[in-house]
Amino acid sequence: MLNDMEEEEEEERKSAMAESGRGVIKRSYFYSFLFLCKRNRKMKNEASSSNSREESSVVDCGRRRSSCGYCKSSGRTSISHGLWAHSLTVNDYQDLLDRGWRRSGCFLYKPEMERTCCPSYTIRLKESDFVPSKEQRRVYRRMQRFSDGTLEVGKPVEHADDQNVSKHTGSSVNHVVSSSGNEFSCGNKRENKAEEFIYHLSNQIDKVVHAYIESGEFPSGIQFPKAVVKLVSHAKRKLAVEGSEDLLYTSNIAFQIAATLRRTRTAERDGQQSLMSRHSAEEIDLCPKSIAEKLAFSLNQLANISGLSIRACNGHINFYSTAKSASSDRDFPIVTLPGESGSGSQSSSAKKSSEHRQGQKSKLEIRLKRSSFDPEEYALYKRYQIKVHNDPPDRVTESSYRRFLVDTPLFFVSPSADGMVPPCGFGSFHQQYIIDGKLVAVGVVDVLPRCLSSKYLFWDPDYAFLSLGKYSALQEIGWVKENQAYCASLQYYYMGYYIHSCIKMRYKAAYYPSELLCPLHYQWVAFHIARPMLDKKKYVVLSDYASLPDGESSQSCNPESLMDLQHDENGLEDSNDVFMGEDEQMIEIESDSSDDELEPETSGLESGATDDGDVTNVLVGLRGSRLRYKDLQRAFGPTERNYLETQLRSYQRVVGVELSERMVYSLG
Repeated sequence: MLNDMEEEEEEERKSAMAESGRGVIKRSYFYSFLFLCKRNRKMKNEASSSNSREESSVVDCGRRRSSCGYCKSSGRTSISHGLWAHSLTVNDYQDLLDRGWRRSGCFLYKPEMERTCCPSYTIRLKESDFVPSKEQRRVYRRMQRFSDGTLEVGKPVEHADDQNVSKHTGSSVNHVVSSSGNEFSCGNKRENKAEEFIYHLSNQIDKVVHAYIESGEFPSGIQFPKAVVKLVSHAKRKLAVEGSEDLLYTSNIAFQIAATLRRTRTAERDGQQSLMSRHSAEEIDLCPKSIAEKLAFSLNQLANISGLSIRACNGHINFYSTAKSASSDRDFPIVTLPGESGSGSQSSSAKKSSEHRQGQKSKLEIRLKRSSFDPEEYALYKRYQIKVHNDPPDRVTESSYRRFLVDTPLFFVSPSADGMVPPCGFGSFHQQYIIDGKLVAVGVVDVLPRCLSSKYLFWDPDYAFLSLGKYSALQEIGWVKENQAYCASLQYYYMGYYIHSCIKMRYKAAYYPSELLCPLHYQWVAFHIARPMLDKKKYVVLSDYASLPDGESSQSCNPESLMDLQHDENGLEDSNDVFMGEDEQMIEIESDSSDDELEPETSGLESGATDDGDVTNVLVGLRGSRLRYKDLQRAFGPTERNYLETQLRSYQRVVGVELSERMVYSLG
């Protein structure tokens, strides 16, 4: 008769044989598996104590290749390393973020920067250094005017400027927006009308660009940037123009279009892109000056803009007024909008909004709750994906929503009063924006020991005029500031990935002064130093330029110098199901666009960041056992050991030595 120990070993032997027969483990691992079980019994007390504490456990998915949702390449040019997280501590995820990782549900991914088509740099902002731009202040004031009932809803502010999905949350739990006592004070009615006219001019330019696409003058099948019109300051007007005319507004859209066409021309030459239009990018004059002249001519012919003359000047589209009244308005020159007149006729935009009339106050509440499935949130998400991103309804499923935005591997850490954890705790959260009892936006975020990490934002298309993407970013930055009183280490706002080669992703740098993570040495480099290098090539070892004096950077160090990046947020209209807006990707693990095998990684720039050596202390897990690899080496034959060590070195390169010894590398 077998004793208890022998019975246990016999059961384990049978289990191992059965699993090897089913292919769960290779037959060559059979005796290794028995060895692990015996070691596990000998270390029972240690294993029991370790199981009582939270621990990260991941499965290495290896290198993945897929089509790119940013550059729209036809090949599988997007290359990343993937991990599936069974569980993840907030400290481990914080350290993974600081090595360039992000998560989509329970799947973690890190671009292979020197190989992938669109290098993605982690971007963050230190809250205490944040300097809001004029545009960001205007967004905040617009929400306050809406709350006070003084915003004229329905005017031409139709830019869906918050389609930078994967964003943003509010400043506190159950926070109600107040109309007083805020650094972003309520602006006056005249400034509001100036904003409305600027948006109107931007829309007119966009309509002309669209007309050129429809006629075949511009290629179809590519995403052109949205126009941004800026107000010219009174001092610059005097320097720029002499005589009776006043330069009121200007736009550099021609430069943005030229850059887009140049990238398209390169793609055509490389055979990566096929454009179905009468004219390819090869046949178009890519000089910004020529493009500006073409647009200015059409604006004068087609646009309904009274009281202005429109001319091109060195690639810029300038709007001039000869009206004396314009020059007297030093700060906000206004020209009459189409449909407005002194006779009191009602504008078409005023007819547009009956739900939110001027003079009707609204209450905005911002509520933070732990990540969980909510039918109301899912209904809003589905409407958003269909209306804003043009996703087919049958593809916006509850299961895909759960995997992408509800499921999380992060352990929740309860709040404490010791100054280490904020009142909400650490973990994954959904931030709800509720206006007069109606859910209008949801931000998906992770609250971590050193940062609030913004993941995704979806919102009600009826409220696009409030610029909820930009507004929620400001709220998230404010949330970090407020919660530093409870958690001193919480200082940063992480915005996901900055992709300089994708024009729609550049808006993130408008939150000044942001930093980019060096993809090789994992040092943070100021964006204004990194930008000139990224203008020259897509992949840059940023830390090589970290010591450059500010004077050697071609970009001035102030938020207004980055305002040309704001249009990228305004122009996010991509409907591809991979490119989800801001930065996050809905990654389907089972999709045929991925490589599920563990593809050996050859040495390269990034792989040289850590020593290709000692993996003996990597923490390995198998069937509940967790041991250092040095304790397992004797369990494997030469072939199995060489294979496993190759995978462990690859894993250690991408997560770093410290995390490889702290997280459990699960073998099953």
